[in-house]
Amino acid sequence: MFNKILLAVDGSEHALHAARVAADLARTMNAKELRIVTVYDFIPAYLGEPNMQFAINTRMEEANAILQNAVKEAEKTPCEIHIELLEGPIAEAIINVATTRKSEVIVMGSRGLGTLAGLLLGSTSQKVVAHAPCPVLIVR
Repeated sequence: MFNKILLAVDGSEHALHAARVAADLARTMNAKELRIVTVYDFIPAYLGEPNMQFAINTRMEEANAILQNAVKEAEKTPCEIHIELLEGPIAEAIINVATTRKSEVIVMGSRGLGTLAGLLLGSTSQKVVAHAPCPVLIVR
């Protein structure tokens, strides 16, 4: 039923639980692909050097750690595991990956590490559910 599963993670406990659920779903559905993505916001250019490079390096390290934690949760999944690290608006990036990679389901946590702005404008998971090109499984 679901051969291409997209897992969106942000390092939160909900995201790690979503990783376990996505791995179980991949095993149960005998999926061919599990794609794990994490997205970080743009780093403002006004930081200037060397501050901008420091911010980029820090974000990259954090994002890679998030991806590796999610991969650990899914490493016994008998399918191809792909990882992607993206920069930009989070919900849009997840939707774009799902569309581009022709994902058949998106799995993500119900709550993440969002900011106050996320509370005022609507959560990432709500935006993804509203605009996704495929079913979305929100994990609590």
